[in-house]
Amino acid sequence: MNVKQYLDSTYLKTASQAGLSEVENLTVVKKAISEAISESFKLIMIRSEYVSLAKEMILKANSALLVGTVIDFPEGKSDIETKIKEANEAIENGADDLDFVCNYEAFKNGNLTLVKEEVLLGTQIGLAHNKTVKWIIEVAALTDKEIIQFSALIKNIVISNFKEENYASVFVKSSTGFFKTENDLPNGATIPTIIMMLENASPLPVKAAGGVRTYNEAIEMIRLGVKRIGTSAAKTIVDGGNTPNQY
Repeated sequence: MNVKQYLDSTYLKTASQAGLSEVENLTVVKKAISEAISESFKLIMIRSEYVSLAKEMILKANSALLVGTVIDFPEGKSDIETKIKEANEAIENGADDLDFVCNYEAFKNGNLTLVKEEVLLGTQIGLAHNKTVKWIIEVAALTDKEIIQFSALIKNIVISNFKEENYASVFVKSSTGFFKTENDLPNGATIPTIIMMLENASPLPVKAAGGVRTYNEAIEMIRLGVKRIGTSAAKTIVDGGNTPNQY
């Protein structure tokens, strides 16, 4: 099993979130991209403004590394027009994967029409440009029942509107890794939540993000059936170490 080909190596902090200057944060981003290239990870997940830089570095290195970015991150509350605008910009910059944050507050409040429309339109624009699309449902903000219902809703939209050959390119993803939980509870992928997602999103693939910090945890997720793992500690995982990082 090549664990590296499941890993979306991730750095999504802004300079202020990281407590760095813009120049210092750019240095961290470049290091993350270089590491992902040298380690032959599946993908580097970065903010949209760095996608063009990553594509240049990958081309120069003659690497097969993919580049992903997040849309409406991390709260997912923007209107559909804003989401689509961000997606178009990411596509123009050369992103291979578009990880949209679902409007999970709208879902929790019962505004399913809005959620269905953004999933449909976001998936349409991604697939039309041969991109992989992932829908982040933010499991830490949901009850078990809501995780099941949300995963099934996304699945049903995709199978009702797209061809079977597209299913593998539309993921349901657990978490942003930025959600603040009470009492330091897990804010991302756990075994129970991933099992619920796998059972109710199928035949769509699942990405486990947030909380996968060790090699053994990554292997367990892969054995459960996830197709991607989002982590800010990809190298630590493949080196067999441990990390305290949430994402």
